[in-house]
Amino acid sequence: MHDVAMPALDFSEPYDVVVAGGGNAALCAAISAAEKGVRVLVLEAAPQFYRGGNTRHTRNLRCVHDGSAATMTGRYGEEEFFDDLARVTGGRTDADLARLTIARSRELIGWMNAQGVRFQPPLGGTLSLGRTNAFFLGGGRGMLNALYRRAQALGVSVAYETPVTSLTIENGFFMSAGVMHAGRARSVRGRAFIAACGGFEANLDWLKQYWGAAADNFLIRGTPYNKGDVLRMLLDAGVAPVGDPTQCHAVAIDARAPRFDGGIATRLDSVVFGIVVNRDARRFYDEGEDLWPKRYAIWGRLIARQPGQIAYSIIDAKSIDLFMPSIFPAIEAPSIGALAARLELDAAALERTVATFNAAVRPGRFDHTTLDDCRTDGLAIPKSHWARPLDTPPFYGYPLRPGITFTYLGVRVNAAARMMLKQGGEAGNMFAAGEIMAGNVLGEGYLAGIGMTIGAVFGRIAGEEAARHALH
Repeated sequence: MHDVAMPALDFSEPYDVVVAGGGNAALCAAISAAEKGVRVLVLEAAPQFYRGGNTRHTRNLRCVHDGSAATMTGRYGEEEFFDDLARVTGGRTDADLARLTIARSRELIGWMNAQGVRFQPPLGGTLSLGRTNAFFLGGGRGMLNALYRRAQALGVSVAYETPVTSLTIENGFFMSAGVMHAGRARSVRGRAFIAACGGFEANLDWLKQYWGAAADNFLIRGTPYNKGDVLRMLLDAGVAPVGDPTQCHAVAIDARAPRFDGGIATRLDSVVFGIVVNRDARRFYDEGEDLWPKRYAIWGRLIARQPGQIAYSIIDAKSIDLFMPSIFPAIEAPSIGALAARLELDAAALERTVATFNAAVRPGRFDHTTLDDCRTDGLAIPKSHWARPLDTPPFYGYPLRPGITFTYLGVRVNAAARMMLKQGGEAGNMFAAGEIMAGNVLGEGYLAGIGMTIGAVFGRIAGEEAARHALH
C-alpha cells in the first residue's frame, strides 16, 4: 500500500491545529484532530526518510487487556500495570495521569488496527513481554507508515525538513510558529498547537548542563533531530516544567554503536546472565535485582556514574545463546585473564572479581523467565537472581556505554493534555503529547513499551481537545 498524495502546503491561512513533531504521539494527535473535521498541519524537522523521531526504533507498546487479544497472552490488568509503574518510578509519578494512561491503553490495539496498524503474534525472548506488550508488524517503521497513510487520507498536511525556529505565545495562547521550510523562513498560524516533538537527548550541550563532561561519552540511541528546541521555547514562554532534568530513559548499549540513531539493535540484554564490571574490573550493582523488563532502563544511568562512563558485561559459554545479541559480535577469549586483556582491563583484578563472585554463588534452579533462587551470599553487592558461576569457557565480553533514548524534563499537562503555566492555570490553546510530556508519568525508571503508550494515549487526547478548541 503506497502513501496517498499529500495535501499542498499553504502557509497563507491559519491551520486549525498545528502539530510539532512527526512520530507516534504527533501522528495520533493529527489523526484524532483530523477525524473531527479540522485542518491539520504536521511540522516534521527530519527528512521524509527519517520521519518519526524515536518511533522508528520501537517495537511495541504496553497495554491493559483482558486476555482475549490475539496479539498477547494471558491477562494484564490496570492494577498490575500501575503497580509495575509505581515500582520502577519509585512512586515518582502523577498518579492521576498515570491511571489515565493505563485506563486508556486498553483502547490502543483496536484504535491502531482501525488506522491500519498491524500487530504480530505474541513474542517471547529476553524481555518476556508477550503478556504485557503488543508488538508491531514491521516494527516502529511499519507502524509509522500506517499512521502516515491514515493521516494523509484524512487530509493532514505534512511539512518535512521544517524545524520550528520560534514560537509566538501571548498570555498562554499560541499565535504562530516560525519555521524554516524549503530554505525560507515562514510563519505558520494556528488556532491550536500540539507539541509532540520529543525531548532534548540529541542536544549534547544541554545534557552537559546536568551531566558535565560525562555527556561526551553518552550515545544517543534514537533520532539526532530531538534537540529540545520547542521544549526550550515553551519553558521560556512560561509553560510549567515537569520532571528531573537528569532523569532519562537510558539503557546499556554496545560501546561500539554510532553516536546517533543506532536503535534497538545496539541494546545489550546480557546483563542478567553474568556480571557487569567498570573499568577497574569491579562490580557496582546487582545484575539480578528484578526481571529485565523492569530494570533494563536503569543501566544507562548506572554506567553514566562509572569512571569514564564505560562498563563491561562478562558472561560464559552457558549464557551466550540466551539473549538477543548486539549487532556487534561479543569479544571472546579462552580464559578470564585473556578476556581482560582483550577488553583492556587489569587481568588480575578481573580474575579476582570473577573468583570472588563464583565463590559466593549458591546453588539453585536457574530460570531467567522468573525470579529464581540462584543468588549470591556474602557479597557487598549481591546478585539476587540468576547467579551462576562464570566457569565455562569460552568467555565473552561486551563493552557498554549509556544509551540515551529520551529525557524526562518536559512540560506539565493536565488530563486534557493541555499545557499548564508557571504562574498557575492552564494554557489557552496549547497541548502536548509524547516524550515532551512523559515526565508527568515517568519521574524515573522505565517500563518496556510505556513511552509509546504515553505518546498514543496523550496524542489522541491532545488531538481531540485541540480540534474541539479550534472548532469553538
